[in-house]
Amino acid sequence: MANLKEIRNRITSIKSTMQITSAMKMVSAAKLKKAQDAITAMRPYSSKLTELLQNLSATLDSDAGGAYSTEREVSKVLLVVITSNRGLCGGFNSSITKEVVRTIEKKYSNVEVDLFAIGKKGGDVLSKQHNIIENRNDIFDDLTFNNVALVAEKLMEMYVSGSYDKIEVVYNQFKNAATQIPQVEQFLPIKPIEGGDANAVNSDYIFEPSKEEIVEALIPKSLKTQLYKAIRDSFASEHGARMTAMHKATDNATDLRDELLLTYNKARQAAITNEILEIVGGAEALNN
Repeated sequence: MANLKEIRNRITSIKSTMQITSAMKMVSAAKLKKAQDAITAMRPYSSKLTELLQNLSATLDSDAGGAYSTEREVSKVLLVVITSNRGLCGGFNSSITKEVVRTIEKKYSNVEVDLFAIGKKGGDVLSKQHNIIENRNDIFDDLTFNNVALVAEKLMEMYVSGSYDKIEVVYNQFKNAATQIPQVEQFLPIKPIEGGDANAVNSDYIFEPSKEEIVEALIPKSLKTQLYKAIRDSFASEHGARMTAMHKATDNATDLRDELLLTYNKARQAAITNEILEIVGGAEALNN
């Protein structure tokens, strides 16, 4: 059994760890509330805008709709990988890196795949085995629509120029603080509505001045919004995962502290008992 000093040192160390994990949990909880409100408010707008864009693109030919909705043979793919810049958030980052590896092995094993990393952790892990053309760690320093729009514009330029035939976004979708769902979402070309009627859009909307002009303005805005929503989802998921991880770490530290306190008290009691026995034994020896 460890001596009393060693046990006291371990208890002190665990108490310090508990203070850190508890503080990190509270910070993440505060940030999560703001991030959750932002993504919850944004989802309906993003979904409706994407639906409208898909309907419009389905009614236009490739010349009128631009190159964004034109399917072409896939020989080179770009995966936009969204992770975090910091760790201590459980399996948040590892779930995305595993999803990227699984996607490449199952869907794109016969084509060339490059990665565009948003977040330091994913870039550090995946760069060992895959080609990363760019790593934008700075996005989370100032997460605004305008900053994300610049990244979206760059991705659109890569697709239009023919550098890549398909672009997909891999990120964690926020469900709740304890649950994040890895998603692989097609960014370009614009994915048509499955099982939908391309002409049904005519009965739902009145277009002024024309479909073509609306689509020309709507496509860039919709794609920027789609990427911004994915990053916002990932941002909220990160804080949820970190809050949950720190909560579990605090609980585990509490349990370990209690076990060590019990061990310390038993060792202390045993030491006191031994001292009493020594004193009694000495007194009896003197009497004899």
